[in-house]
Amino acid sequence: MAKVAFIGLGVMGYPMAGHLKVKGGHEVAVYNRTFAKAEKWAAEFGGKAFRTPAEAAKDADFVFTCVGNDDDLRAVTVGKDGVLEGMKKGATLIDNTTASAEVARELDAATKEKGLHFIDAPVSGGQAGAENGVLTVMCGGDEAVFEKARPVIDAYARMVGLMGPAGSGQLAKMVNQICVAGVVQGLAEAIHFGKQAGLDMEAVVEVISKGAAGSWQMDNRHKTMIAGKYDFGFAIDWMRKDLDIILSEARRNGAKLPVTALIDQFYADVQDMGGNRWDTSSLLARLERK
Repeated sequence: MAKVAFIGLGVMGYPMAGHLKVKGGHEVAVYNRTFAKAEKWAAEFGGKAFRTPAEAAKDADFVFTCVGNDDDLRAVTVGKDGVLEGMKKGATLIDNTTASAEVARELDAATKEKGLHFIDAPVSGGQAGAENGVLTVMCGGDEAVFEKARPVIDAYARMVGLMGPAGSGQLAKMVNQICVAGVVQGLAEAIHFGKQAGLDMEAVVEVISKGAAGSWQMDNRHKTMIAGKYDFGFAIDWMRKDLDIILSEARRNGAKLPVTALIDQFYADVQDMGGNRWDTSSLLARLERK
């Protein structure tokens, strides 16, 4: 059992912190910008709620962060009353936020200056993966630090891997999101085409999902896509944030991402339709609009 702090109790962080307490058996302290939510978590899982990240991080062996973006991450780590003010020497900061590789490298340097350790560890699997404790976690950092942290991360993960030095976890998450964007657009076009052709798409997907066209998106999203239901899951606003990070990184490293850039604009079209909080599979709604 370790002493753990978890900073950020959103739709992902709330259940992830719960798995650290229940499945991992760790002593967990939590912080959330809305203190009432931290109190609710503490009442539900039996942990302790604190009013600042620094207070929650005090005495913790591992401090997890899962917030919205780079600026939010800087605020709860290196900002006033951030976790770096409270962490003890030798403790490890593990960031589950989907953020830039740049901020990951900043935090790696900042933690080392204070005698701390850092791992960037963005996750994939969405809200359902967080709730079921079966996330995929892509890590960047020193191998020795990763090996000590891995058994703790396992509490909310199905797959955990070290991708390289600090920032590599975030870069691997970008690869993941590039793949997801392309697959969802392809699935949306396929369903749209099949409907226009008069096919029973439930029957079609039942067959093709067992072949080379099969994917997680097809297995988990085809029914709701066919039914035109999108009010759930990974929101377009979040996906566009991720794609903005990806396209910015591509401009820096010279990668050519024409399809990803195009799909980002397709998502902008869905936002214009009022679908900011719709699931990313709502690319089909754009094709079906009258």
